[in-house]
Amino acid sequence: MTLCLIPARGGSKRIPGKNIRDFAGKPMIVWSIEAAEQADCFTRIIVSTDDPAIADIARAHGAEVPFARPAALSDDHATTVDVIKHALTWLADTSTAPDTLCCLYATAPFVRADDIRAGQALLQHAAYAIPVTTFAFPIQRAVRLVDGHLAMFDPARYAIRSQDLDEAYHDAGQFYWGRSAAWLADVPVFGADTAPIILPRWRVQDIDTPEDWARAELMFQALAARGDL
Repeated sequence: MTLCLIPARGGSKRIPGKNIRDFAGKPMIVWSIEAAEQADCFTRIIVSTDDPAIADIARAHGAEVPFARPAALSDDHATTVDVIKHALTWLADTSTAPDTLCCLYATAPFVRADDIRAGQALLQHAAYAIPVTTFAFPIQRAVRLVDGHLAMFDPARYAIRSQDLDEAYHDAGQFYWGRSAAWLADVPVFGADTAPIILPRWRVQDIDTPEDWARAELMFQALAARGDL
């Protein structure tokens, strides 16, 4: 059994109602549900939520909401892995636990079905598979503000040309494939047994703040205009 789990709690503070707020004509979470359906590789697509409004929209668009997420896993301190382990335990106790689980974020309107399928294939040789993309600027040359002045995080790299620095990648914030045994054993997601799915930067945007949301809408419009969605 292969599970897609979409975590979508209510109570977002920075963008109220963001999981079901309209994005390009659909509630945000619907983009993730439809991508999971289009991937055509899941036995079940389950939304983990504490919010009845999110549950109603998820069911209306084909996802299951077989349980209410406990309050203890619905605050700002609950981690994604906590939510995944809860779902796996619930399934083991009530029906059939999956062999693999893809945690697909509810705010991932740029996620593509073919990337999801690519991640599943990589699990043949890895515990996890996640999409990543490059930083737009060398992280070794990052600076911070100290008493109103600039200071490099790594002054030893000051004189090194940017093209001579190692390229760095970051989590694309779309989905995480993993074997259930790895999730339950707390095997680190960012580790030696994780396979990368490399995405271009123009298809990656976290949506955590109103500024992120506005940028994502502009990106979506641009991609739609050139037929690249």
